[in-house]
Amino acid sequence: MIKTEAVRKLGVWTVVDEADRVQWEMLAGEGVGPLRFGMSHDEAAASVADVLSPVSTRGGYGSPAASSEFSLVGTSVAPAVTTYYEAGSLACVAVNALRGPQITLDGLRLVGRVPSILEDAFTEYTSTNGHDLRYSQHADPGSETLGVVLRAQRAGDVVLSRPVLVAPIWAERCCDVTEGCIPTEEWRDRVW
Repeated sequence: MIKTEAVRKLGVWTVVDEADRVQWEMLAGEGVGPLRFGMSHDEAAASVADVLSPVSTRGGYGSPAASSEFSLVGTSVAPAVTTYYEAGSLACVAVNALRGPQITLDGLRLVGRVPSILEDAFTEYTSTNGHDLRYSQHADPGSETLGVVLRAQRAGDVVLSRPVLVAPIWAERCCDVTEGCIPTEEWRDRVW
């Protein structure tokens, strides 16, 4: 859990220290941390209530394009996690590069990394473990078999990695900006 003192000091471009990040494990096709694909919004909110609180929603949770943004408990700065729902079920989780939880995949850290360094490590991971490697039209690496796209997000004067994790129902073409299921708003450059 992020230390209270660290939360109070967060600004728009502040990148949370690695030691202060919430630690979550990615389970390909299942979810990330306490979030499980298929959960309702209420179940998702309850599962992260100790560290995140919902700050905004778009669309009704029965609609095909519903989403919620969650900020760190005790702060009102930009979201740490964005969730997307299909027919009321959690289908996608995007983790903010600046203040989101650290997501690990078999020990590989996915959040807040220099994109080119993470790309090298991810390429090695997919090759070694028999997963596909795809690239979006924005040159973001990802994998349909893992259900992940490693986006880049601005962090002041630099860019850092922002993983977008998808349920199996969204995994096909998850790296495709035009034909995949990841909402258009997620492909737009994230300012903060």
